[in-house]
Amino acid sequence: MTEAHEFKEGLEDVVAADSAICYIDGEKGILSYRGIDIHDLAEKSTFEEVCFLLWDGRLPRREELARLRAQIAAERSVPRELFSVLATVARDEPPMDALRTAVSALAGSDPDGPAWSPEANRRKAMRLTGQTATLVAAIHRLRQGKAVVPPDPGRTHAEDFLRMLGGQTASSAAVRALDTALVLHADHELNASTFAARVTAATLADVHAAITAAVAALKGPLHGGANEAVMRMLSEIGSLDRVDEEIRARLARKEKIMGFGHRVYTTEDPRATHLRAMSKQLAESSGETRWYDMSRRIEQIVKEEKGLNANVDFYSASLYNMLGIPTDLFTPIFAVSRVSGWTAHVLEQYAHNRLIRPRAEYTGPPYPQPYVPIEKR
Repeated sequence: MTEAHEFKEGLEDVVAADSAICYIDGEKGILSYRGIDIHDLAEKSTFEEVCFLLWDGRLPRREELARLRAQIAAERSVPRELFSVLATVARDEPPMDALRTAVSALAGSDPDGPAWSPEANRRKAMRLTGQTATLVAAIHRLRQGKAVVPPDPGRTHAEDFLRMLGGQTASSAAVRALDTALVLHADHELNASTFAARVTAATLADVHAAITAAVAALKGPLHGGANEAVMRMLSEIGSLDRVDEEIRARLARKEKIMGFGHRVYTTEDPRATHLRAMSKQLAESSGETRWYDMSRRIEQIVKEEKGLNANVDFYSASLYNMLGIPTDLFTPIFAVSRVSGWTAHVLEQYAHNRLIRPRAEYTGPPYPQPYVPIEKR
């Protein structure tokens, strides 16, 4: 038999890497990037500033932030030939599949090509962060038969993404809401997609390969697809007066209510705190509070009946919907933000690399088993 190893299903609470990027205390509801509390970042920072923090380990000075903002804006451009491929994929495949294909294809046109220096890999990180926003917006427009809106390097990342998506300049409130959502989603330690990126990077595969692996992992409904499931549930229920009966019936059938509970947090997910407030603010300013009111009541029932707290996915659903974002684009937008964290982890993995190779708990027939000749089987 094999030597004894401690087994943790799903690697729960197993420490698999040293990292200086993200600190979480699930019992206290703490999330920080490089030691800076997520509440401070959500209220005071911007997505571009958080990118610098994740990649460089500190907050930028004013001139550094201006330079990085300009660099990301300039790198939002995507090679024209990729759009011809994307037009077919976007029409026939779900958005996450199209995004996965496009991210992989970008490797062939990256100006740094096979260069492997830390400087080249950081440029690839910056480039992928800019391009992912353009790709997601392009996928949305191409599947609608609309022309792709080219990026405008004079705008911030959140502002330009909403413009490329909808074809017109978004309100300042919408831009601020999206920018804050991008900050909140930028990193979350060794979640499934980030772990997939680090495992891939640990083989010394290139940055684009690692991010393609991350996008593939994000597609799953137990990870990035949860907020899509939340919005589908809200749409199925339809109105506030149906919430109590429907949610209690689902709980009685022991159905999982998506957007609640978390593998790490035993108290409220600190990201949900801000997403709830932004959802309420946008709802009240627009005069259409249905989705927020329904979400709030569902949260109360699930808390009372199951003792579960809303996580990052629950209120991001109603928030994105109020920003005019289609439900099946929620997960790709998660990638627009999380690519900054994925690339930060990839750069960190390269800097202190060791191949990630865990063990499995063998549960098959006892060893040794006899080999039976084929004529006797």
